Amino acid sequence: MDKKELFERIKADGVEFVSLQFTDVTGAVKSVDAPLPQLEEAVENGLWFDGSSIEGFTRIQESDMLLRPDIDTYAVLPWTPADRRRGRIFCDIFHPDGSPFEGDPRGVLRRHLAELDKRGWTFNVGSEPEFFLFRHEDGVHPVPHDIGGYFDFSPNDEAARVRSELMHALTVMGLEIEVGHHEVALGQHEIDFRFADALKSADNVVTLKYAVKAIAAQNGLVASFMPKPVFGINGSGMHCHQSLFDKKGNNLFYDPSDPYKLSKIAYGFIAGELVHARSFSAITAPTVNSYKRLVPGYEAPVYVGWAQTNRSALIRMPRYKEGNSKAVRAELRCPDPTCNPYLAYSVMLASALDGIDKGMTPPSPLNNINVFEMTLAERKRAKVTELPGSLKEALVEMDKDEVVKKALGPAAYEAFVRAKSAEWEAYRLTITDWEVERYLELA
Repeated sequence: MDKKELFERIKADGVEFVSLQFTDVTGAVKSVDAPLPQLEEAVENGLWFDGSSIEGFTRIQESDMLLRPDIDTYAVLPWTPADRRRGRIFCDIFHPDGSPFEGDPRGVLRRHLAELDKRGWTFNVGSEPEFFLFRHEDGVHPVPHDIGGYFDFSPNDEAARVRSELMHALTVMGLEIEVGHHEVALGQHEIDFRFADALKSADNVVTLKYAVKAIAAQNGLVASFMPKPVFGINGSGMHCHQSLFDKKGNNLFYDPSDPYKLSKIAYGFIAGELVHARSFSAITAPTVNSYKRLVPGYEAPVYVGWAQTNRSALIRMPRYKEGNSKAVRAELRCPDPTCNPYLAYSVMLASALDGIDKGMTPPSPLNNINVFEMTLAERKRAKVTELPGSLKEALVEMDKDEVVKKALGPAAYEAFVRAKSAEWEAYRLTITDWEVERYLELA
């Protein structure tokens, strides 16, 4: 899209303001609203802003940063009032001298994809963010919006109506929705969109999260992507379906001569992610609460292994229709929707390429095995390790992994560790209701 086409679309959409958006290192969306007269200048020359107050950005003495709109990401925000319609454009961030800012999460992923492009490869990702819809009631403990279960449907189901409204809004914004359905837990839903190149896919995840929250609020509901908001029921993950394609559109994971129809590249990809999974968990499962989801018994993966159809494995190779080689893919099941998708995809790709470049081979697949039922000795024989049990443990593991640290770069890595170490320390010092109930009268 060129500048002329952009403004023609803005006029046709009746948009008065455009939100210039980016994320901080933790994935929180930041936005600067530009009225149309100022937008043309921003598109032409960028927009200056103070980065000193943004998590993971500059120090106070280096506060000036430049936003450059990526005009191909323009979309109207369909839930905004018609008389004050807003659009959005994602931005990349630069230093005053015009060089890319190393701590920009979107820029981190861009750099990895540019390097991958030199090989003639494309990294495609299709993510499946799960979320809960809760009633807007007083009190801390959330109340699920419905009583449905997995794939449940009722002709008078209000949850289905809200989910349809969400899917319509996302379609208007340019996301290719594949399916939307009720998930396992009460009040839990999933909207899946078609795979795309990793940068567009990450943009789509960010878009989906704030669109879901906005439309839920308009319906008097609270949408949450918290990994484990309710004790005793399934939490919310963000399974990521990944594949590598060449410039001719061939799936580099497919080999018809292999018993599993997987290529050497696919095996290296799987092996690399398994080797680095404990380290990149800090990025793909980045909150204290993430590790309340990653426990046995609720379908979330805990053990590091791979399989064809086994949902207890960390990496699953989903079934596909015979002859449809483009559908061969690796589903990584440990990420959750609180992650920054730009950083998550970056460390996933870097780990996979490490496996490919070093010719790694994964252990035997865990087909027809429930890993949760294996003994410790059986898991050791199968070379199955565990994911970290806490955010603190994940940060320690990441600090030992040079591949993951290099994938983030010093600026993003240091900012992320600083933010997440503070989060862990705040959690460590907080007295919870559980502790008071358990220990108050025992002490």
